[in-house]
Amino acid sequence: MTSQTAPKAHTPSSDQIRRAPKVLLHDHLDGGLRPGTIVELARESGYSQLPETDPGKLGLWFQEAADSGSLERYLETFSHTVAVMQTRDALVRVARECAEDLAEDGVVYAEVRYAPEQHLAGGLTLEEVVEAVNEGFREGERIARENGHRIRVGALLTAMRHAARSLEIAELANTYRDLGVVGFDIAGAEAGHPPTRHLDAFEYLKRENNHFTIHAGEAFGLPSIWQALQWCGADRLGHGVRIIDDIRVRDDGSVELGRLASYVRDKRIPLELCPSSNLQTGAAASYEAHPIGLLRRLHFRATVNTDNRLMSHTSMSQEFEHLVEAFGYTLDDMQWFSVNAMKSSFIPFDERLAMINDVIKPGYAELKSEWLFRQTVPTSGSPGQGD
Repeated sequence: MTSQTAPKAHTPSSDQIRRAPKVLLHDHLDGGLRPGTIVELARESGYSQLPETDPGKLGLWFQEAADSGSLERYLETFSHTVAVMQTRDALVRVARECAEDLAEDGVVYAEVRYAPEQHLAGGLTLEEVVEAVNEGFREGERIARENGHRIRVGALLTAMRHAARSLEIAELANTYRDLGVVGFDIAGAEAGHPPTRHLDAFEYLKRENNHFTIHAGEAFGLPSIWQALQWCGADRLGHGVRIIDDIRVRDDGSVELGRLASYVRDKRIPLELCPSSNLQTGAAASYEAHPIGLLRRLHFRATVNTDNRLMSHTSMSQEFEHLVEAFGYTLDDMQWFSVNAMKSSFIPFDERLAMINDVIKPGYAELKSEWLFRQTVPTSGSPGQGD
C-alpha cells in the first residue's frame, strides 16, 4: 500500500507510532532509569549526592545536564544512576522497570547493555550482577505480558574501554550466553582508547563463535570504525554515524561512497544509530540534518535506537516521531528500520525470522490497514437506512 493509494496512511499518528512493533538494539540500562526510582533507591541506600530529590526536577536536571554541551556534566549524570545500582534488589528493579517501560512503548525486542564492572561497590560479584539483571528482565517480560504487551529482552555485557577487564567481561558474556546474555560490547570515550587495545577479548569471542558490537564512529570518526571492523571484527557498529564522513554528496545530488562506506554497505554491517543522543554529542546539528536520512536513502543497514532514554528524555516512539517529522517517514519506513534491527539482533536466525514474520510484519500490516475502517458509519435517520 503506497501513500498515493492510501493518503490517510501516509503519515503515522503518534498513537500508531507507539503501537507499532519496534526493535531496539542500543540502549544503556544505567541511562534509562525512572527519575522516581533513582530518588527512592538513593533514599534506601543512603546516597545523598543527587542534585534534586523531587522526581520531576531530577528528570529535568538529567536532561539539561546532558544538553549542556559539557562532557563533565554529561558524565556526572551516569555517576548518579550507577551509584544507586549497587545492590541485587536495585538491579532487579531497574531491569524490571526497563522491560516494562520498553514494552509499554511498543518495543517487542530489545538488547539492553550495561557494564557489570560498574556495579561492584556494594559487594556483589560479577556473576551476581548478571544474574540480578537477568532476573529483572524476566520479571519485566512477565509483567508486560500481564498488561497485554509482548517483549523479549536480551542483555549485552559491556566492558569499559578505559579499563583492563574486557577479557574477563567477554568470558562472563560467554558463560551466560544461553542464560539471557546475547552478546558483548565495549563503551566509553573513543579518543585515546582505541578498540584494538581489547583485541584479546574480541579474539576470544570469535573463537567461541559469540557475538559482539563495538561503540565506534560516534565522536572519533572513521579510524574508530575501521579498527572496529577490520582489526576487531565487530558484528555491528554502536552508533557508526561518522560513516557519513566517507560519503560525498556532489552539488548535483549524486553520491560517491568511499571504500570504507562501501564496505559497510556491501557487507550489510548494522549501524546502531541514536538520533537524539547524536544531537546532544554534536554528531548532528538537527534531526533534519542527521545522517540517518541519507543512510536510509542509500540502503545502509540503518537502525533507530534510544541510547540513554533518561538523559535524552526520549523513547523509541519519540525517536520515530522526530524522524517522521524530519523526513516524512511512513509506516513502511518504520517497518524497514524495525526489520533491519531484527535481522541484526544477536538471537538465533530462526527466532529472528519468527519475530519478523509473526510479530513485526503482521503488526505493521494491521496499522497500515486502519485507513480502510475510518469511514463514517450511518446513524439513525441517515440516508440509506433500511435499504
